[in-house]
Amino acid sequence: MKDYFKNVWLGVWTALIGMRITIDHLFRKNVTVQYPNVHPKDKAGWMDMPSNARNRLYVDMDECNGCNSCARACPVNCISIETVRSVPGDAPPPLASGGKRNLWVSQFEIDFTKCCFCSLCTEACPTGAIVMTTEFEYSSYNRYDLVYNFVKLQNSMSDEKIAEVKEKWAEHQKEKKKEAVEPK
Repeated sequence: MKDYFKNVWLGVWTALIGMRITIDHLFRKNVTVQYPNVHPKDKAGWMDMPSNARNRLYVDMDECNGCNSCARACPVNCISIETVRSVPGDAPPPLASGGKRNLWVSQFEIDFTKCCFCSLCTEACPTGAIVMTTEFEYSSYNRYDLVYNFVKLQNSMSDEKIAEVKEKWAEHQKEKKKEAVEPK
């Protein structure tokens, strides 16, 4: 009989301990951040991104010289660059740092669905045009929304200008072939 009352008391006692813990947590401040609605950055720097974090890439088209070294360094081939050589007498605008540019960059696309964020492209860029940012939230319902053409995003060249440069280069090539075929 003594064991029976002891077991009843232990059952009630453990229930009271459990309720005490529940009541304590009921009146404490929440630890969970409701992420989509409240950003961790909003909580007084609760989760600042480290300066060496590897996240989204950004390309400054005013600094890009079209050398293609970032595309060659990319292990997953997520960067595609299309360039057009400049015709003599029609030089592309200089780099923002003042250096000479020999190529028109008509397309610079990065497919973030393929990117492994390894930062090899940023190391290979001689002008420092491609950098990693601290932006980490860029989801999309459509996978094609994650393919960025930086030439069009930054309005560095219009479609008309790209067509004009390609046409000038094609005419220049035709003239070169004519001169090579026709003896003087």
